[in-house]
Amino acid sequence: MDATPGRRERKRQQTADLLVDTAMELFEAHGYDAVTMEQIAAAADVAKGTLYNHFPVKEALLRHYFHRQFAEQGPALRNKLLGEPDAIRRIALLLKHAARWAQQHREYMPHYLEYRLGQSIRPGAERSGTEVVFAQLIAAAQEANRLRKDLDTATLVHYFRYLYLAAFTRWIHDPTVRLENELATMLDLFVAGAGEAQ
Repeated sequence: MDATPGRRERKRQQTADLLVDTAMELFEAHGYDAVTMEQIAAAADVAKGTLYNHFPVKEALLRHYFHRQFAEQGPALRNKLLGEPDAIRRIALLLKHAARWAQQHREYMPHYLEYRLGQSIRPGAERSGTEVVFAQLIAAAQEANRLRKDLDTATLVHYFRYLYLAAFTRWIHDPTVRLENELATMLDLFVAGAGEAQ
């Protein structure tokens, strides 16, 4: 079956990208809190209804922007991770990359995370794709006997994802926290708790 999106879906994606690009330009120029949905629609030259059909709230625009960036950077990052022979070191490299990226987008992270955390318990909520990468890395670590195998990969990914989010929320709430250090500590705690029993 052809996986190429149809004309209608391509048009929808183009409109979504236009709206997100416009919103990000406005956020950068005026600050996230100062920009309204109405201003975004006007700057993109679309009806307010069109904007709300694609993105019901400003935070959804951030989600689309962040997820698009992750999709664009994903292949190169995956190749870099696969070049590291140690399974746990691969996870550590991913976390370092995430910390650098988040630092560059710090102004937007509280809004994005609050929105994502509110959605995270809903079945079928849109995902960024990080769970797939987490699952691949954790499965490889289990295969290499670096993480315990008595728990299935999905369970370990679930716990890892929430520890990951906890590190981000601590960083957001405490300006003295260095995110890279926080994520390294989180990984140490995860590996100590989920590590292969000796």
